[in-house]
Amino acid sequence: MTAITTDTDAPDDSRARRNVAVLVAAQAILGAQLPMQFIAGGLAGLSLAPTPLLATLPISLIVFGSMTTAPWISPLMQKRGRRFGFVLGALAGALGAALAVLGLLWANFVVFLLGGYFTGVYMSTLGFYRFAATDTASAAFRPKAISYVMAGGLLSALLGPQLIKATSDVTVIPFLLSYGVIVLLNLVGLWLFFLLDIPKPAAPAADAPKGRTKWQLLTTPAIAVSIICAMVSYALMNLVMTSTPLAVVGCGFATGNAADIVSAHVIAMYAPSFFTGHLITRFGTTRVVGAGLMLLAAAGVTGLSGVTLFHFYGALILLGLGWNFGFIGATTMLTANHDASERGAVQGMNDALVFGCVTIASLSSGGLMSFGVGADGMTPDQAVAGWNAVNTAMVPFLLLAGGALVWLRMTRRPV
Repeated sequence: MTAITTDTDAPDDSRARRNVAVLVAAQAILGAQLPMQFIAGGLAGLSLAPTPLLATLPISLIVFGSMTTAPWISPLMQKRGRRFGFVLGALAGALGAALAVLGLLWANFVVFLLGGYFTGVYMSTLGFYRFAATDTASAAFRPKAISYVMAGGLLSALLGPQLIKATSDVTVIPFLLSYGVIVLLNLVGLWLFFLLDIPKPAAPAADAPKGRTKWQLLTTPAIAVSIICAMVSYALMNLVMTSTPLAVVGCGFATGNAADIVSAHVIAMYAPSFFTGHLITRFGTTRVVGAGLMLLAAAGVTGLSGVTLFHFYGALILLGLGWNFGFIGATTMLTANHDASERGAVQGMNDALVFGCVTIASLSSGGLMSFGVGADGMTPDQAVAGWNAVNTAMVPFLLLAGGALVWLRMTRRPV
């Protein structure tokens, strides 16, 4: 069943454009904390963790927090509205960064991990910005609305890593000021959400038809394939990105090099969003998602080809482009196949599954990068071996998503 998401009011694209502008600003300001978290998390974790094997656990806790938040935050926004959920997420982000500050001050890995979990609550609400962009949009504007909001991440990609470079070594304890800046970003950015004009979905009438069950939603072919492709696109991006700072520094380059590479990666994640929506309108979601999967494969090949700065930049840029096409295409496919009454259930279920896979990928990243590393730290040879293992691990998941997409195109007309 292909349904169009609607609210009580007819879609008003002038209102939708205003909401998109607010969400773009929120993506840029509040979203800057995520590249900061992903650069600092693994390196700070390496200094606090009892073993290098747990270095990326703080990042894994962020993703785990996002996974466990999505199932309840989406229905909550269905009931209380987008603004309520987004403000709650920003407050959780501020709390998470404050706990990270305490964890660094006290050299307490457990407190630092707890901060990561609350950051994950914020990360979950960030994921719903793209869905909120469609709430008041017409069917024609919906792919562009998603794409424009994701494009706001381009500014966060520029801002976040530069903030890390400016703050990471200012204090005696590395990254202490970085997490303080993240607290400030959340407390300033949350005020943007009071400019949103998104009505809460009307409560269904007693005699209204019931929406599909979660099982029925999951077994709808287009929904199932969109979730699989979103899971693979996001999980593989996270798998490689999480391990990149460890690999770059482990291969003898500076923390600043790692920050610049992650910055280039995040730019590649979001810069195409200015035209991804137009590509989806022109070529369809399955073709755009397929292109994303091929770009992810190209990133893996590049990563396996060498460990020079050129190879790191090339792999991470291709990784970002692949995520953009794969994830935005999958999101658009999902929004075209459920209605307003199913929004809370299907969007929460989608993000719970997506970030569940991302959690596994993040945990796996640390294990793959640190396998065989002793108490004395990671040698360059071990960094190369770990990096190769990370990139090789992409193969079976790309085959899964690619097979699902081919199956969908063979069994129905393109969507």
